[in-house]
Amino acid sequence: MAKDSIDTRHYDAILAPHITEKSTLLSEHNAVVFKVAGGATKPEIKAAVEALFGVKVTAVNTLTQKGKTKRWKGKPYRRSDFKKAVVTLAPGQSIDVTSGI
Repeated sequence: MAKDSIDTRHYDAILAPHITEKSTLLSEHNAVVFKVAGGATKPEIKAAVEALFGVKVTAVNTLTQKGKTKRWKGKPYRRSDFKKAVVTLAPGQSIDVTSGI
């Protein structure tokens, strides 16, 4: 894709890669997990990933992970909720999440 097709709203939709054991196992099935903005829709996420990484996206599944209640120095606090997107790529395509954009 041409660099002029990248818009600032693409950077607002995709916040960071979400790297866990489970997301690493998903990468074997051509899927990548990202933390995304709470108001980002599936078409916006698909357009952002295709523009930023130059890959073909076949599916986007989203979920809102609820924050856990934790304790620090005996006092309870609550972690923030965040939205995740599992992006499935076309066969033969991949994204290296360890390198920056």
